[in-house]
Amino acid sequence: MHLDEKTLESNLMFDGKIIKLYKDKAKLENDSVVTREVIKHPGGVCIVPLTESNEVLMVTQFRYPFGKILTEIPAGKLEWGENHFDCGKRELKEETGCTAEKFDYLGCLLPTPAYDTEVIHMYLARGLSQAEQKLDADEFLDVKKVPFDKALEMVMNGEITDAKTQLALLKTKILLENEKN
Repeated sequence: MHLDEKTLESNLMFDGKIIKLYKDKAKLENDSVVTREVIKHPGGVCIVPLTESNEVLMVTQFRYPFGKILTEIPAGKLEWGENHFDCGKRELKEETGCTAEKFDYLGCLLPTPAYDTEVIHMYLARGLSQAEQKLDADEFLDVKKVPFDKALEMVMNGEITDAKTQLALLKTKILLENEKN
């Protein structure tokens, strides 16, 4: 079949807390056999928490692979088989201390489809109520309010480099504009 690859062999090379790394052999449409390295990941959720004052609750945290602090929207990893909406509500409360009256599903994204099975689901959360933040024991982050237009500016000028944050903010902008029309 055109544009199809058939897995001939799959070998688990690493079984970690977050990811599993496989080294596969795959057959291409021209009958060539190639090696494919695949990271299996349970997926994640990110949330754009938008206040009544049109501010986004953003988090700043150290991201070890890049060795620096990044500004992002609240997000978290799914447990294997977990419902992404339930995960999103949990992550919003854990990271910001907020609950929301309304969630709009913004779709999903595939951050690195060439070698990773991760799917990130995106939500807009509105009607926020403040409660108590409940970070994981190994989670350290700061929450800050950023005017929505400023957050969009930060995306466009490269201050926000995180893909899920960029896409979720831009999709939120389009959703809000469509609601006005």
